[in-house]
Amino acid sequence: MHYDVHGENGPALILSSGLGGSAGYWAAQLQALTPHFRVITYDHRGCGRTGGEVPPDGGIRAMAEDVLEIADTLGLSSFHLMGHALGGLIGLDLALRCPERLESLVLINAWSKADPHSGRCFDIRLELLEKSGIPAFLKAQPLFLYPAWWMSEQTERLAQEEAHGLAHFQGETNIRRRIAALRAFNVDDRLGAISTRTLVLATRDDLLVPYQRSLRLAEGLPDATLELMESGGHAVNVVHPETFNKTVVDFLRR
Repeated sequence: MHYDVHGENGPALILSSGLGGSAGYWAAQLQALTPHFRVITYDHRGCGRTGGEVPPDGGIRAMAEDVLEIADTLGLSSFHLMGHALGGLIGLDLALRCPERLESLVLINAWSKADPHSGRCFDIRLELLEKSGIPAFLKAQPLFLYPAWWMSEQTERLAQEEAHGLAHFQGETNIRRRIAALRAFNVDDRLGAISTRTLVLATRDDLLVPYQRSLRLAEGLPDATLELMESGGHAVNVVHPETFNKTVVDFLRR
């Protein structure tokens, strides 16, 4: 597992990204977080500098074991975890299986059970990958991440992201296995058993994951705080980093 440690002081905070699996996803958070936390970012198995292949049948649990491997390597008996979408599912798995390792949890546009609408979006993306190829898959990706108004102002950035994605594509096998894992994930009837203090953060205009999934998390988790933002899309931490960062830091430092 390839990971990077940012900052030297404060409690440990592990950041786990979504389907893309890249540590670089959190670039807009590091400056705000490192004065308060020792921040650990990592590339998921099968992604970026970690490389390799996602296990065919390990699911979210196997991805959570990768996080524990990093924590054990760093000698962390406990840590905070912030997860975006798939990364949030990793956090929920850890909260159920080893709650003593988690100081707190931040879930961004995550879910306890995949919504049928999200399934439709993943079907479309997989069909693009199969029938139109990797370039089409990557060109469509921002549509599921960002609001239209933001994309219209970020033409150059989106072109750079597309080129980077093409150069570092994690492979069709890994994409399929990671999507299968998040679609199979279902802890909806076990939320009441999670005692970890949790911030549930969502946006009303997320195209990929309906915000009602976050309402369900906030309703089912015994110690949850809900922050529902009006805009920001699926990648709200990229679109509105200042508001997002303040909300997260305020929660984690309480």
